[in-house]
Amino acid sequence: MSRSARPFRPLGAVLVSAVMALAVAGCGSDDSGSGSGSDSSVVKKDSSGTSTVDITFKGDSVTPSGAKVKVKAGDPLKLHITADKAGEIHVHSSPEQHIEYAAGTTDKTVTIDQPGVVDVESHSLDKLILQLTVR
Repeated sequence: MSRSARPFRPLGAVLVSAVMALAVAGCGSDDSGSGSGSDSSVVKKDSSGTSTVDITFKGDSVTPSGAKVKVKAGDPLKLHITADKAGEIHVHSSPEQHIEYAAGTTDKTVTIDQPGVVDVESHSLDKLILQLTVR
C-alpha cells in the first residue's frame, strides 16, 4: 500500500511550494509603489512635498469613498476638502480628531503618531472616506 501512496507525496510538496511562493509574492507586492498610499490615484504630493488627499462632498456623496491609504507614523497628511455645505470629518485615531470644514475649500493637516488602521469618516453621511494604514 505504501507504494500506491508514494506518487502523491511529490504532488503535495509541489502544491505547498506553490502556495508558499504566492504568499511571499503577495507580501512583497503590498509595499510596492510610492509608499504613501495603496491607492495612488488618491494620494498626491503638494508643492511642499506633503502627501495630500482631495476630498469632495457634494449632496449626499463623498469622494473618495473607502480608499485605502498608507501613511508613515508622524508624517503630515493634508486633507484638501471641497464641500457644497459645512460639515465635520472624524479621524478615529488616538486621540480622535474632529475636522470641521466650511462650504467651499478647506485645507486641514492631520498627523497620526500611533501605528495601526485609522478610519476617516463622515458621520453625518454615515460614510467611510479613507482607511489609513499607519506604519
